[in-house]
Amino acid sequence: MSKSLYIAATEARSGKSAIVLGVMQLLLTHIRKVAIFRPIIHDSFQGSRDHDIDLILRHFKLNQEYETTYAYTQSQATRLLNAGNHAVMMENIIEQFRALEAEYDFVLCEGTDYLGGETALEFEINMDVVSNIGCPILAVLNGMNSEEDEICDLSQRTFELFEEKGLDVIAVMINRASKKFSPNLVDRIKTGFRGGNKPLVYIIPDDKRLGNPTINDVVKWLNGKVLYGSDRLETPVDNYVVAAMQIENFLKYVGEGSLIITPGDRSDIILASLSSRLSDSYPNVSGILLTGGIKPAMTVHHLIEGWRGVPIPIVVAPEHTYKTAQILRGLHGTIDPENQVKVLSALGLFETCVNSHELQEKLVSTTSSRITPFMFEHTLLHKAREKKQHIVLPEGTSERILRAADILRRRDVVTLTLLGNVEKVKLAASNIDISLTGINVVDPVKSEHFEKFVQTYYELRKHKGIMIDDARDRMSDPTYFGTMMVWLGVAGGMVSGSVTTTAQTIRPAFEFVKTKPGVSIVSSVFLMCQNDKVLAYGDCAVNPNPNAEELAAIAISSAETAKIFGIEPRVAMLSYSTGGLGKGKDVDKVVEATRLVREKAPHLAVEGPLQYDVAIDPYEAEEFMPGNAVAGKATVLIFPDLNTGNNTYKAVQRSVTDSVAIGPILQGLKKPVNDISRGCKVRDIVNTVAITAIQAQAEQEANQS
Repeated sequence: MSKSLYIAATEARSGKSAIVLGVMQLLLTHIRKVAIFRPIIHDSFQGSRDHDIDLILRHFKLNQEYETTYAYTQSQATRLLNAGNHAVMMENIIEQFRALEAEYDFVLCEGTDYLGGETALEFEINMDVVSNIGCPILAVLNGMNSEEDEICDLSQRTFELFEEKGLDVIAVMINRASKKFSPNLVDRIKTGFRGGNKPLVYIIPDDKRLGNPTINDVVKWLNGKVLYGSDRLETPVDNYVVAAMQIENFLKYVGEGSLIITPGDRSDIILASLSSRLSDSYPNVSGILLTGGIKPAMTVHHLIEGWRGVPIPIVVAPEHTYKTAQILRGLHGTIDPENQVKVLSALGLFETCVNSHELQEKLVSTTSSRITPFMFEHTLLHKAREKKQHIVLPEGTSERILRAADILRRRDVVTLTLLGNVEKVKLAASNIDISLTGINVVDPVKSEHFEKFVQTYYELRKHKGIMIDDARDRMSDPTYFGTMMVWLGVAGGMVSGSVTTTAQTIRPAFEFVKTKPGVSIVSSVFLMCQNDKVLAYGDCAVNPNPNAEELAAIAISSAETAKIFGIEPRVAMLSYSTGGLGKGKDVDKVVEATRLVREKAPHLAVEGPLQYDVAIDPYEAEEFMPGNAVAGKATVLIFPDLNTGNNTYKAVQRSVTDSVAIGPILQGLKKPVNDISRGCKVRDIVNTVAITAIQAQAEQEANQS
């Protein structure tokens, strides 16, 4: 098994940082401790950290000291080479790499940036480093503006250069491919490789959102000052338009994503640019850059201030127009950890174009048995993506729902439908710069399914005195409509609750989805991701005071849910008493529930009553229940009532470092419907949608078997 990988580019601007980001995510999904290492980094500006290292450390929250992530800056390495100290430089690089290799399960190495102007020398240094530390290589080639024959030739020459050094190339990635290539290009490239051990080949198209700068990049590059639109600085810039003409001529040159560059005293250009952003007849400009350090006149300032929601950022730069335009020519987009849109776009593009299972088999042959919250969350997304499901979100105008939908779309996890008034949903998305491309937006009352849903609901509930007009009112409610989508198989699952109550979310499911055969009660679990393990807590959200029969049903359902998510169920029926040490009706209830679980699910490993510490702590278990199959090793913890369960999960979530509570996950229903809390974060919604998709996968598999 290899414990390291070296990502090497062959020239500058190859988009290597996006590849490093994608590979690091793949590694962390399977391996607990991964380090980032760059033998040589570009010289810092005013003490700033290396961009790619900073991106990886901050986005993935790696517990690695920055000083251990690199060996030399480019100027330090150049001085050593010029002084004939190549061996000293290489020895120190190898020593630092070996120290990381000894401390971490895997070391991801990244080569130089080719920004020093000596491409041939840097290429030789990269190969020398890889030769000495013994890493397999993932080669990144720049496919920008290249023809197919050029790409084939470049891939073959690069592979042969590495092979001549005796290096193992596991994959070749042609990144930033700006043209549409024939479907057989990958096969053509592979055919050109000589020898039996041919590398994997992937082609990743160019994404302007990754390569283009944002308004924030422009501000930092020019040392500019933001006058308006400080909440829209991550808007991407596609092109620059220097506005020196009159309005009627200037508007002819405005394009999608244009940054308008104009002197600060051109009030006419400023107002025309703002107006074009609000007009359906013109493309959306990204912002306005005022030059010469000139701010708008006070009258224009008052006009803009009173403009409800200035639609674009306005920035002032200190230099005159020509110099400002010249400076901007050297600006290139970077993927910064603050810009989650870019980060998620890069990860989504990588996951879409790269066969993660295939690459993972090349990278690692074993996986760690320890599971961090980060690893588990990303495993959820990977598992959800394997058999893509259709999930409906009834709260289509909720900002958190829209942001989660944007992440899920970029990560290509599920197919999504948002419910609500179409114009209101689009406006809500536009207000926070969210694209709805690839996301279905449906107004229930205008849907082609509406009348069918009305009739179905009427037939299902007429025995309760429901009239057809009542059914029509119910189906006009997005939550009822979404639940009916799931019940009739139009969608695989539903997630709601960010702006509605739990009762509003699950009431429709109780009315006509109902419980699975053999299941007497709907309940919930939280997946509690702690430092190195994942536990299932049930029931912490639905049933206030279950009796023994209900508690047994909750335990069996929770064990089945745990198994769906890769957790081997060992069920602990919790109480304030362990074994026969305590007495009373509360203990008796747990004793009876444990007996019923053993009777109804004899295949399950279950023990009870157990105190919490005896259930999860091997040392406590050894003292009170030595040799027990569950005590000290429990993975599914069943609380005797809602009061205990809800308080315990919240206490653990707040007190255990890096602990993440995912849920509640509803279980026992015939179809997956899940509730999220009104205080949930975007991350919680993303996780819950992934969980719902995995439940839908499990339901499909059960129906097919």
